Amino acid sequence: MGASPARLVIALSVAAALAIFVVYTALAGAGVAQLTPSTVSAAKGSVILVGQVVGPIHVSGDTRRFAVKDIRSANTDRVYVDYRGSVPDLFKRGAEISVGGRMRHGSFAATPGSLVTKCPDHYAPAKSSSQNA
Repeated sequence: MGASPARLVIALSVAAALAIFVVYTALAGAGVAQLTPSTVSAAKGSVILVGQVVGPIHVSGDTRRFAVKDIRSANTDRVYVDYRGSVPDLFKRGAEISVGGRMRHGSFAATPGSLVTKCPDHYAPAKSSSQNA
């Protein structure tokens, strides 16, 4: 008695679907590393730096240089970021950011257009100057 060709087709279809799933999972997991200022100095290649802007922001044309530290951490490590391009409206000292780029000569050379500010956890209503009784 011969096996039904329908069983063979179904078995091969299931095997192909599983193979595609395994390949997709392997490729999707190979993203860019997100590092903090305290860990980025040893990074090789492109990474995403996540931190909080501290100190003055130096502006020269469309280039900005600023320091970033770990978010909500007592760690005092800072990394200087050199960024060229436009910045989001919420970019300022104290803002939490993520920016793509790579370490070069002791500072972080950011990729133009990669700077993103993180939204605050909550928004407080504006304080009224008049008080109603």
